[in-house]
Amino acid sequence: MAAPTETDVCIVGAGPVGLFQVFECGMLRMRCVVVDALDAIGGQCIALYPEKPIYDIPAHPVISAAGLIEALIAQAAPFRPDYRLGRQVVRLARDPDGRLRLATSAGDEIVAKAVVIAAGAGAFGPNRPPLDGIEAYEGRSVFYAVQRREDFRGKRVVIAGGGDSAVDWAISLAEIAASVRVVHRRAKFRAAPESVARMEALAAAGKVELVVPYQLHGLHGADGALAAVEVATLKGELRTLPADALLCFFGLAMELGPIAEWGLALDRTHIRIDPATCATNIPGVFAIGDIATYPGKLKLILQGFSEAAMAAHAMHPLVFPNQALHFEYSTTKGVQGLAA
Repeated sequence: MAAPTETDVCIVGAGPVGLFQVFECGMLRMRCVVVDALDAIGGQCIALYPEKPIYDIPAHPVISAAGLIEALIAQAAPFRPDYRLGRQVVRLARDPDGRLRLATSAGDEIVAKAVVIAAGAGAFGPNRPPLDGIEAYEGRSVFYAVQRREDFRGKRVVIAGGGDSAVDWAISLAEIAASVRVVHRRAKFRAAPESVARMEALAAAGKVELVVPYQLHGLHGADGALAAVEVATLKGELRTLPADALLCFFGLAMELGPIAEWGLALDRTHIRIDPATCATNIPGVFAIGDIATYPGKLKLILQGFSEAAMAAHAMHPLVFPNQALHFEYSTTKGVQGLAA
């Protein structure tokens, strides 16, 4: 059996917040191993919506999810993170000397002075609508994420949902689809107000149709090819919407997986942390991003970035117990010199 890999910090999750944690740790001279269950770096951004436009990243009026991940990988690169992909962390234990020992589903072991859980939604999958026969259409004309925006050019698209993903894709696809109809059970949407206003402006211009208050009721088509989506009101009033594609955005079904057995203080599928340090109830284990919760928490990538910075500073005494940390701005100390 191979010897364990020793590092300063083990980061569980290679999504945007996990990648920025590498940078923040690197700025404080802490080496990182990053473990992710997916086979590619990027978490949900790559697995579910690589071409989704993101509007709330500072200094980027709009950036695709894939573009954001590419930039974060480049930002972390000077610190040479060790990526361990396609595996889960299945066990966490503590050595007699206090270090944390992690075992993965691939059989390797990682010994770290601190652990950061940046697992986003944990083990995730889409919430599927309860429609008869939907499985026959999945992957061909029913989708739970958009991998390639161009796939919907000239198509009649029905979008179901009332959150950010539904609204953002309605705005984006209105530019290239033959038609876009948004089905939601009520007239009020849960997305960012500015995005809702943009979608409503497109609706007023006739480029998007808001089908409210309706819910999905049935699918019509053959051999995986969709022809129409049937929707209904709570009173049972029916409409049939011509459609080549149905995009369902009802959120993710979240599971913590093996992390749930570590003894962490949980709030259902989230990990409770100290908002000042991002520390969990287990000494040396921190949590950041969507998986972490505390009063006032906002599920935004930019808040996860802030948590990564706080966690890095809180971990420094664990990694360098006899070394004082003197805060410096990145403009003062630079980046490249720290990677050596």
